[in-house]
Amino acid sequence: MNIGLEHYLVVSAVLFALGLLGVITRRNILVIYMSLELMLNAANLALIAFSRFNNNLDGQVMVFFIITVAAAEVAVGLALIVALFRRRQTTHVEDLTTLKL
Repeated sequence: MNIGLEHYLVVSAVLFALGLLGVITRRNILVIYMSLELMLNAANLALIAFSRFNNNLDGQVMVFFIITVAAAEVAVGLALIVALFRRRQTTHVEDLTTLKL
């Protein structure tokens, strides 16, 4: 069996859909955060697949940019989540109705 571009795109779409479902349905802010990371990785997989099958390195360069943005998101996002948890003692989004600490 030859693995083609469509196989990578189907896996990427499934991962992105799972991440989107996690963002929409979950109430824990950490799970929402992990679902966002899953969506970013699904986009990375699609970019790498397009890059490989088109023999073009632009997609791989974009993946490095997305990984950089994800690393910054982890640093800032986790700091915000830890600060919210220390102040409110919860990670549920219903309890976090305002951003005011």
